[in-house]
Amino acid sequence: MLRTASVAALCAACLVSACVHIGPSRLKADQVDYARALGDAKKRAILAAVIGLRYGDAPAFLSVSSIIAAYTFDTSGGATVNAGSGSMPNYAQATGSVSYSNRPTFTFTPTTGEAFASAYIRPLAPALVLPLAEGGVPIDLLLRITAQSIGGLQNGNVLGGDNSAGAPGFFELLQALRRLQMAGELNVETRQLDAMADLKAGQSPALAVFLSIGATTSGGSPSTAADVARVRKLLHLSAKTRSYEVVYGPSSTSRNGERIPMVTRSVLGILSDLGAQVQVPPERIRDGSTKPTVGLIGGETRPTIIVHSGKAAPADAYVSIAYGPSVYWVERNDFDSKYAFTIVQNLMALAEADTSSKAPVVTIPAN
Repeated sequence: MLRTASVAALCAACLVSACVHIGPSRLKADQVDYARALGDAKKRAILAAVIGLRYGDAPAFLSVSSIIAAYTFDTSGGATVNAGSGSMPNYAQATGSVSYSNRPTFTFTPTTGEAFASAYIRPLAPALVLPLAEGGVPIDLLLRITAQSIGGLQNGNVLGGDNSAGAPGFFELLQALRRLQMAGELNVETRQLDAMADLKAGQSPALAVFLSIGATTSGGSPSTAADVARVRKLLHLSAKTRSYEVVYGPSSTSRNGERIPMVTRSVLGILSDLGAQVQVPPERIRDGSTKPTVGLIGGETRPTIIVHSGKAAPADAYVSIAYGPSVYWVERNDFDSKYAFTIVQNLMALAEADTSSKAPVVTIPAN
């Protein structure tokens, strides 16, 4: 009798104590799962904006301001023990019930007004863009995406116009800068300019970005020396220094060859440029929904991001969205497109960081 009673009590105790470990176990899973979900949602939002702009639709952006992962785990249990006498048998009976529910709550905040203008309409500052190259991002791909002109050399403009092909020297410059980057002869440095004056005025210290070209070259290889000389010639830079301040503006702001003027694109400009490269179904062009896809320009050999379209996306697509009667996606085995997509995602995150929006707060109750 004692053994059967102990078994019944143990079963009831297990039911009651089952929720003790739900908090730590859910934290281990949710920290990764929600991070991935937020990243996937951002990718879909970017692709939706690219395709929407391809068809002339104004994009709208929603930021996730909070996530509450509400889990409920209820248990109930009981035990019945009968200690019979004579011919009545001894028995023990355990009863219980378990209920589990998951009702996450998401709060979205639309990006509008000044925050929208600051993050998406205004050109990206060179001091915001170029440090990515110091972190290992290929500078030719980075500038191909973000720069409209460098030192007066125009990037291609897929939206058309008289100078849509861009200047040949622009693509020659990107190739030379990439070779210098791989050789370790190109460095990006961010400095604070007149920090004390800004602090006294109640302002944040102004940041400036400098590009060091051939910074470690002392003689160097002939090919590296040739690339350094070619970059200086294309950008009209002085040979008296190896560190040049990158400033926003046209070529007229070069200042004795000690500055590199650069006109950058806005986030919307970047997304529009990517959208114009997307191949769309021929019937969408025939019915006037959008314009024909532009061809490759300048020194480009392929679209920055290759976006496919069809009736359905592959199950393992890197990112996909439905727009009208078609589905658009990026292939998972297309590393170049995925990497360029990641750069665009990082640029948007940097641009949005300057607005008043806060990072999403994930609340996971641990009962």
